[in-house]
Amino acid sequence: MPLHPRAFSVTVIWTLLLLLLGSVVHATESSLACPDWPTCFGTMTPEMTGGVFWEHLHRLVAGGLLLMFGLATWLARREAVDSPWVFKVALAGLGLLLIQSLFGGLTVLYRLPDLVSTTHLGLAFVFLALATVLASSTRQGPRGVMSEAHRLRVRALASLSAGLVLVQSVVGALVRHMDAGMACPDVPLCLGQVVPPLVNAPITAHFLHRVLAMGVATVVIGLAVWARRSGVGDPARRWLDRAAYLAVVQVGLGVASILTVLAVVPVALHTVFAAALLATLAHAATIAHHAPTARSGAHEPAPAAA
Repeated sequence: MPLHPRAFSVTVIWTLLLLLLGSVVHATESSLACPDWPTCFGTMTPEMTGGVFWEHLHRLVAGGLLLMFGLATWLARREAVDSPWVFKVALAGLGLLLIQSLFGGLTVLYRLPDLVSTTHLGLAFVFLALATVLASSTRQGPRGVMSEAHRLRVRALASLSAGLVLVQSVVGALVRHMDAGMACPDVPLCLGQVVPPLVNAPITAHFLHRVLAMGVATVVIGLAVWARRSGVGDPARRWLDRAAYLAVVQVGLGVASILTVLAVVPVALHTVFAAALLATLAHAATIAHHAPTARSGAHEPAPAAA
């Protein structure tokens, strides 16, 4: 049995863990606990206390992810002989991961510039989507039979929804790194108004994040409802249902983050649930892409023998 599908699946889970740790690092204000990079106070084994614990742990897990995905890429090279595209895409993902790691170093060396830090997190989400597509495309097991119309529509709509989640997540990253999380301290209003005065960048970014959040949640929930009413088969329908649940929880965590004045737990979960939503939609789109098409009349009873 080939090992590269399992390695890609482990990479997806590992990336989610890394995103959770990165959010904890920022929420605990530990981003510059290690003022140098790639070492921490000139060593790879600093004293793991206070903010150094979270920041250096984040770096160690990031290094482990690089090794894990490198292993998955090597296994794909050896095992995916009938699907050479898998190795090529994995190789591109490995390059993306290296670039993303470099931006992490620049974030520290240049003392958390907003655009560099936002790019660092945005590239992590892009890598997560790529790793999910690889894991979903190479996994073993039944994919379910879908009509051609359902297959094309689920693939297109799930991909579009995943793209919207990615855009929303990048805006959320900008809000986080601009320290604009409390630019609107009330909810559901913003500064006591439905549309606040957009007088500065933090308020504008925060309000845009809220508007996009409601739009994305509406699209994802609407997609799940359509899939149920249209009779889209499993497993794609089940994953779209899960995406809808994640979207609802994600909005709730955003509200909780404000009500708790950016407490560590809701803020960290808010990031990782956004990542999980992106991965779920990417998985649903990939399932639809690879699903076998139902033949016309395939479910009709066979004619009786003469």
